[in-house]
Amino acid sequence: MKKKTHWFDYMWIVSATYFVMGFFNIVFAWFGMICFIIPLLVAIIGGNKIWCNRYCGRGQIFLVLGNKLGLSRGKAAPRWLSSKWFRNGFLVFFMSFFINMIYVTILVAKDIRSLSETVNLLWTINVPWHWAYPVEIEPWKAQFAFGLYGIMLTSVIVGIVLTIIYRPRTWCVCCPMGNMTQMICKLKNK
Repeated sequence: MKKKTHWFDYMWIVSATYFVMGFFNIVFAWFGMICFIIPLLVAIIGGNKIWCNRYCGRGQIFLVLGNKLGLSRGKAAPRWLSSKWFRNGFLVFFMSFFINMIYVTILVAKDIRSLSETVNLLWTINVPWHWAYPVEIEPWKAQFAFGLYGIMLTSVIVGIVLTIIYRPRTWCVCCPMGNMTQMICKLKNK
């Protein structure tokens, strides 16, 4: 029997559209803040992880790649990947890059540092992305967009690699946003 399809099964299109739009115009990277704010609000207001479990477009990209396109080996991920110490350490690691992105944005806003038209991939590789800056906006707004797009693109690349090596949505067991929403839900439901 075929599983019934719901509107939220197509949220992967929203996520894929985000990456395509940011590739051509970095200003669209600002929409990535929605991926940070909505899951937190859902957890704070609803006390649950329904965003992560049902609506997350990135998780659905991994399902499409792994299940529908057959790119996943379907192997179970190692237990340490979902362990509390790894998830919390990974959250701190990701948050340090987010905080650094904000710091660099502040430096650009104060004219202490010049705009860097690069996207930082996999936390270490600065990839030139100058073609994606076709409109003139304040440099700090562009810097934030370049940084945010780098974080978002890095997480999707890592998620795709985990999908291929293990099961679809393996990224979700260590996702920093998922970990934060889980912490919020535990606090709210005590």
